[in-house]
Formats: sequence, C-alpha cells, structure tokens
Amino acid sequence: MEPLQDTGGLPQNQMTNSKRNRFAPLFVGSVTIALVLLIGTVLTYTARAKNVDSADAPQLSVPAVHQHETEFARVAKVVEPAVVNINTESTIKNPHKRLHRMPQQPNPNAPDEDQDNGGNPGSGGNGNMQDWFERFFGQNPEGIPGMPGGGPNGGDMTSQSLGSGVIVSANGYIITNFHVVDKADRIRVSLMGESAAVSYPAKVIGTDRETDLAVIKIEINHPLPFAKLGNSDSMQVGDWVLAIGSPFGLKSTVTAGIVSAKGRNIVPGRQFQSFIQTDAAINPGNSGGPLVNMEGEVIGINTAIYTESSGYQGVGFAMPSNTIAQVFNQLVSPAHKVERGSIGITFSAEPQPAVTRMYGGGKGVIVQDVTPGGPAAQAGLKGGDAIVSAGGKTITTGDELVAEVSSHHPGDKLKIGYLRNGKREEVTVAVADRQKLLGAQLGTNDEEAEEQAPKEGKLGITVKSVPAATAKRLNLQPNQGVLVVDVKPGSFAESVLLGRGDVILEVNRQPVTDADVFSKIEAGLKPGQDVVFVVRQAGQGREAANSFLGGTLP
Repeated sequence: MEPLQDTGGLPQNQMTNSKRNRFAPLFVGSVTIALVLLIGTVLTYTARAKNVDSADAPQLSVPAVHQHETEFARVAKVVEPAVVNINTESTIKNPHKRLHRMPQQPNPNAPDEDQDNGGNPGSGGNGNMQDWFERFFGQNPEGIPGMPGGGPNGGDMTSQSLGSGVIVSANGYIITNFHVVDKADRIRVSLMGESAAVSYPAKVIGTDRETDLAVIKIEINHPLPFAKLGNSDSMQVGDWVLAIGSPFGLKSTVTAGIVSAKGRNIVPGRQFQSFIQTDAAINPGNSGGPLVNMEGEVIGINTAIYTESSGYQGVGFAMPSNTIAQVFNQLVSPAHKVERGSIGITFSAEPQPAVTRMYGGGKGVIVQDVTPGGPAAQAGLKGGDAIVSAGGKTITTGDELVAEVSSHHPGDKLKIGYLRNGKREEVTVAVADRQKLLGAQLGTNDEEAEEQAPKEGKLGITVKSVPAATAKRLNLQPNQGVLVVDVKPGSFAESVLLGRGDVILEVNRQPVTDADVFSKIEAGLKPGQDVVFVVRQAGQGREAANSFLGGTLP
C-alpha cells in the first residue's frame, strides 16, 4: 500500500480525479475559443485574399455647389460681418495667492438694490442667477486657448477676457456690455471676416452701469459693415431670433431660438433692466453680441443667462434695442453719460395688492414717501397718493413709472395723474436729474453720486453690520463682527480667500464691532504690513470654529 500524502484529508487518487474534473471545462472552453479565433482568422484571410468582382459598384460624386439658403442663413450672412470679438486685459495683483473658490449663490444678507427716485429697497437677488460680471463673462475662463492661468510668484498678472460686440456705424462705433470692458486696461477688437491674429485697439466712448451697456470705437481706414437696430417693441413671444457672437472664444457662432418672454426683470428691484428672454443658446463669450430678428435687425444685446452650471440651460436675456438706442445716443453725446429724470418719490419694489386696493382702489403705483424739497414734494404729491398716469400714459406698475420719468431730461415738465382719497387729481412736476437728486438725498456731491456702487477701501471689500438672523445662525454675540457683502476681483481680500457672507471678527488682533470700527482699522493699514483676519466663514453653523486668513498688504 502506498503511503498517503497530506492533501487536506483526501486520498491521492481522489485528489487527482477532483483536479481533472475541475479543469476539464476550462480546457474545453479554451479549445473552443481558440477554434473560433482560428476560424475567424481563416475567414478574414480568405475574404481578403479572394478576388472579388466590384465592376458593378457605382462611383460616388459630390454635386456642384447649390445655394439652398434658409432664412437663418440669409440673416446670418447679413449681420455676421458686423459682429466683433472683444479681447480685454486687466491687471491682477498678487496672483500667486489667488485660489479658485466654489461659486457662491448671492447672499440673502447682501445690500438690497435701490429703487429709482429715492432709494427704496428692493428684495435682493435671485439664487439661480449667476453673477453677470464674473460667471457669465468671467476672467481667465478655463478651456479658452491662450488664456493665462497664473502669473509668476510675487508679481502682477495680466488677465484676459473675451466678449462680443456689434458694429452700428461704418466709422467704427461698437455696442457691447459694460461688464465686458469694465476695468479693462487694454481693449482690442477683431473682425469676423479677418484672421484672429489681426485686431484693432479700441477706446471707451461711454458706459452705463445701470443698463450694463457700453460704447467703444475702433479707428480703421475703410468703412465697416454695420448692423441696423430694429424696434424691440414689435417682437412677439414665439418670434424666431438668432444670437451671434464668440462663445468660449469661438468666433462667428450663430445659434437660433425664439423670444420666450418680454419685459423680464431678473433682479428684483433693479431698475432700467427689463429684458427680452430667449432660448437661443447663449454662453460665456456671447456677452455683448446681438440678438437678431428675421429681418436682420438687432433687437437686443445678449447680457445674461439663467444657469446653475455657468453654461447654457435654455434661458438667456438680452437688453432691448429701444433701450439700447436711448443709451447709445446719450453716451456718444459730448457729456458721454446717461442722464435720467427723477421726481423724488419712493415706492415698493414688489406689487402689494392690499396696499393698492386700500389707497388706489386697485390702480396705480402707491407713493410711500417723497424727497423733501424734491420735484414731487414741491408739486404737492404726498405719501399714500396713487400715481395712475405720467406724461399722458396710464401707469399700472412701478417699472412703467420709472421708464416714463427717467426718459425725460432734467428740466422737462411732466404731468402726473394721481388718486388721493379716491379723487382724481393732476399736477405738473419739473423733472430733476436722478444722480443729483440721489446725491442730495445721500449727502454726497455730484461726483460721488456718479458712482452708485459701494466704495471699497484698500482691502477691496464692502462690509455691513451682521443681520440678526446671521448672527444667530453663526452663534455670534451682539455687536460682534461685520458681514462681507462684496469682494473686489483681484483685491487683497480675495487673495487671502475672504468671500461674500464671511463675518470678520478681528483684524490684526483688534476686535471688529461694526462697519465704522472696521473702516478705522482699515484706514490705518500700510503697504507691506501683515494683515490677519479672524473670520467665521459663510456656510458654517453654530458649532463652527473661527478661521485665520492673512497675507502681506501690497
């Protein structure tokens, strides 16, 4: 008898049979695969080697060029030569410290927008509207060839941005968006019919922040093709339109869609921005390009998109051509600025049916307050009056009232119809300059009133007191910290990663209790000094710890 080997309790002959049974299917499968591969190889070789008769195969040919022009193609040919690509350059300080933060939604605690004619607060931003000036147009957009992504440590960086525009005169006047050329150190324009390597320097003729429009001009020694403006009031929902521009730097891009809506106000409380809505594809780089009707007329300037991904999602917005014409004509005037009328009243940014029924019998715009010594006050208008007409036009909304009043120049006489205690009255009001009137209200001079945006200090941030709801959410004590409501792109604050919604508790070990204290601390900072913030960052809850952010002030 042969000795047994240690095989896990099985005799050797049983183990051999087990292995044979286990590997038999594998062997058969391997042989089958090999045969299939072999047969396939033989068949392939046979097919290639066999002499096949193809004498009956037809010869393919391409027909002669035949223009089967569509309406879209016809319109594109007319307008496209007048559309330009705009490349701007601006300087960013300390780029080596900049990091990309995740896009933030507009902060509900940020300053409200001012209403026209007196600064009545609006209702803030829309959580799904991407910031026009950064997220729609953007700086250093990723994926665009030639866009620098950083600079040498310790030095400044030149940031490039792309946008579009449309030529409106043979001698080189171009309409685009304000945010396309804002803060640009250098602007160059390339024409659609020329090489991308050829560009022309452009100068800014005038800008209007409130409508996000700008006029620039290039000098060239021959007449340029230009587009004609149409009447945006003639457009109807459902009409076909084309959007033309340079999305992502891709020149001569044409997309088609329809007018989805008219009179769209996408930022509650912001005046002078009533848009045409379209589903024509609009993406970063289209900003400032034209929206065109089927007559080949410009009926809008593409300005913004509604998006949750910074890209096209079927909803875009264009400033109507009727507004464009009014703004352009004033920007090319000797003053190079837009003058808007005001009568010195405030009203609610949002319709309030109960108030309208109580004071106006369901009609008109209810005056909340009048500016002391202003045109409305001098004419006898009071809070609680319901304005039902202006300049002979029926008024049903605040937007209609603002549009009518602001269209008049300072010194014009304007008839205002109103209801007081149910009785219809009419008065003539002398229209005032909106900027000067607002400046007087705010205690600023004319030059200060020109720029309505908050002034940033040397740190590049705007702050305000912390709202009670925010303080409770972040477990803050009363009079503890200030809320960051705006961060200037390229600023020192951005370089150390301060963001909107952050609460600054200390600066250089000095407690910050309110905006005045912060301003005093900021004023004492000097170039080359280390600046360290103690902050409670946005998005954190009651258990969040403080964060330290710091750098050297340039």
